[in-house]
Amino acid sequence: MLSTMPDFPLTIRHILEHGRDTYPDSVVVTATRDSVRSIDFGSLAARAAQLANGLAGLGIGPGDRVGTFAWNAQEHQEAYLAVPCSGAVLHTVNIRLDPEHIAYIINHAEDRALLVDASLASAIAPALPKLTTVEHLIVFGDGDRAGLPGAIEYEDLIDGRPTTFDWPDLPESAAAAMCYTSGTTGPPKGVVYSHRSTFLHSMGVSSGEALGLNQHDRILPVVPMFHGNAWGLPYACWMVGADLILPGAFASPPRLAALIAGERVTMAAAVPTVWWDMLGLGRDALELSSLRMIMCGGAAVPRALIEAYQEELGVRLVQGWGLTETSPVASLAFAPKNVPSDRAMDLRATAGQVLGGVEVRITGPDGEVLPRDGAAVGEIEVRGPWVTQAYYLDPTPDKFHDGWLRTGDVGSIDARGFVRISDRAKDVVKSGGEWISSLELEAALLEHPAVREVAVIAAPDQRWGERPLACVVTTRGASVSPEELREFLTGKVARWWLPEHWTFIDEVPRTSVGKYDKKLLRSRLADGELDVRAGGPAPGRGG
Repeated sequence: MLSTMPDFPLTIRHILEHGRDTYPDSVVVTATRDSVRSIDFGSLAARAAQLANGLAGLGIGPGDRVGTFAWNAQEHQEAYLAVPCSGAVLHTVNIRLDPEHIAYIINHAEDRALLVDASLASAIAPALPKLTTVEHLIVFGDGDRAGLPGAIEYEDLIDGRPTTFDWPDLPESAAAAMCYTSGTTGPPKGVVYSHRSTFLHSMGVSSGEALGLNQHDRILPVVPMFHGNAWGLPYACWMVGADLILPGAFASPPRLAALIAGERVTMAAAVPTVWWDMLGLGRDALELSSLRMIMCGGAAVPRALIEAYQEELGVRLVQGWGLTETSPVASLAFAPKNVPSDRAMDLRATAGQVLGGVEVRITGPDGEVLPRDGAAVGEIEVRGPWVTQAYYLDPTPDKFHDGWLRTGDVGSIDARGFVRISDRAKDVVKSGGEWISSLELEAALLEHPAVREVAVIAAPDQRWGERPLACVVTTRGASVSPEELREFLTGKVARWWLPEHWTFIDEVPRTSVGKYDKKLLRSRLADGELDVRAGGPAPGRGG
């Protein structure tokens, strides 16, 4: 027996039209250098149609990739709607990657057009000569355009264009957007989101069991639109009519605090580092009474941070967990009903429970499914309608297991479905919500003539979550300082990757098969057996 319901495609076009028609007076606010600028949903939808017409005039059609290299700003939101609704594919490029990785992912995705925030011209300029597929460079916003030769002005592209567009009827399985991983264990890998997965993820994060979003909310995604789709909030807000408050390039703690207070933000989302920095302003400098919730993720959220916001500021801080591969929100850690307050805080400090539609399990070394008893530890695997089953043009069967995504995180699941992450299968460092590749740092350091061996491990850091600790073995008779090694690394890796923690050891311990035993190094660090020296300042916000 079949249902009487239609096979109605779940596409971003319906999110656009619903927000435009149902919530035309909701607004998108973008921070500027001295103030803010605002536009209502109805007017932004008209500009999105003009952008779609402008891109079509450049020959951009269904299936073509359009890259963005931008902060969280109004024009980025316009691209979020115009590009996928026109049938093209939105490719958000992580501005924090080094030029080699930026060029790699733009070429790998075969972007035909690239929208660039002018304030980021110096960041994209080194990659431009290496781009092989980009035909049109489009620039918007304030900033020096000297590094963007031949760029088309965004406003010139859309000026005079029709404010309506004949949005095509797309299958819900069509590609809508792309995002690449940070390339921690090899080249960055592309994840392609469908219209259906984006639609369902938007409903999932908006739902009552998740963030409970509605038209009375004013949402501040500090988490970038260029990585992880700002945790899906640009689409979720549009779907429910919530005002969207975008910080642009002005995400310093004082500016964010002023934005929350001035715009009466009700929900904000950012990595733990942001919220540690906010606390550093002092309670008297914060006016957070409008906040009903903070969503925090991208790195493990310390219990102390959750407690500080709850007890000192009266703000509920909720931990979320997910990956680029999971669109990205997979779970949230809310206190369950009928649980004592001390136990509730224990559970809020976990990765939480998966959202409805997502499934999670843990598996052992031989792939066997382990019990959900809170004691068994294995690799965390997930699947669901917004969880990828492959990487774009990059067959990596080892990352998938019988239709489940192998996350690389190791942990346990209790009987109520709370996920606890205890370790990572890969030796990467997660600093301020961004990955740092230990392997790439090691390779760069080994180029120094005084370095014979080096192993990079994650050192706990209250502000950033983790920072890299370089464990260095010098060549016989050589002498080198942490400051010299930092200087040597400058220009070879991203500035925010540079370690400020160093230790010099006689040899790197190895496993029985000859691999670096980083687990033993981490144990020695925890036991205070490593002589850790400072070799430079910690990175500033944004690295």
